[in-house]
Amino acid sequence: MRGLNLDHLRTFAQVIELGSFSAAAERGGVTQPAVSLQIRQLERRFGLKLVERVGRRAGPTAAGRELLAHIRVIDGAIAQAEQAMSAHASQVSGRIRLGTGATACTYLLPPVLADLRQRFPALDVVASTGNTADMLRGLEANTLDIVLITLPAPGRMFQATPLMEDEFVAIFPARDAAAIPEAVTPQALARMPLVLFEPGARTRRLVDDWFGAAGVAAKPIMELGSTEAMKEIVGAGLGCAVLPRLAVSGAGRREALEVRSLTPRLSRDLAIVLRRDKPLSRGLRHLQDALLALRGDTP
Repeated sequence: MRGLNLDHLRTFAQVIELGSFSAAAERGGVTQPAVSLQIRQLERRFGLKLVERVGRRAGPTAAGRELLAHIRVIDGAIAQAEQAMSAHASQVSGRIRLGTGATACTYLLPPVLADLRQRFPALDVVASTGNTADMLRGLEANTLDIVLITLPAPGRMFQATPLMEDEFVAIFPARDAAAIPEAVTPQALARMPLVLFEPGARTRRLVDDWFGAAGVAAKPIMELGSTEAMKEIVGAGLGCAVLPRLAVSGAGRREALEVRSLTPRLSRDLAIVLRRDKPLSRGLRHLQDALLALRGDTP
């Protein structure tokens, strides 16, 4: 295809179809010399005579007839390509790789992803979970397109847009509500059987820092990676736990749990993070907008 001019091919086809250089020039809105020049350049490109006079009409040579058959195939392929590109332009499609933490994936994203699937059936959003460091490494390596994580997100290549503040709360068995201290402090929790996130998660570091700031070392009886498992353990009366409020807002065994704010208050900031140089496809922009809409829906 190098050096092959599609306009020249179309002009050649029109000359053969109309049987005249002047008729082809009139249809194309150009001069007859311009049509003659395009045919000469095409013949020079192949080193063959493509047009010959048959009476008063311009007709194809044997090589010209074969070229004309290929032009029909080329025109069909171009039409299919244009149709495919029009489909991309008119609908939101493609594959987006979303990374987030397990809590957000479980309690925040399902309605967002369901709404996107309903509005854009051709858009494929693949969600994966991990800790913040893993998500940022995936973003840096471009194996993830967008992440929803707990701040901070250090690095000049990242652009973070705060989404919401998520307060940490303590949860207790509802049957023990009368025994819960009025102020849920680090000192009070440290005296109870405590269930915390497994080490390595940023949420665990935030909780450990909260205890550490009060001069208390948390000594959990269990360390788990699942918020649902933690709620089940507490609901069964085996201890208390510290969780993001997002994980206990109207989900799971809420009736079996007593939820209390911490003293002093502890929270985390969730944010949408992308690479600064990331091109925003239509699908990625719609996902970003859907996540940003949560700022108005979630306290």
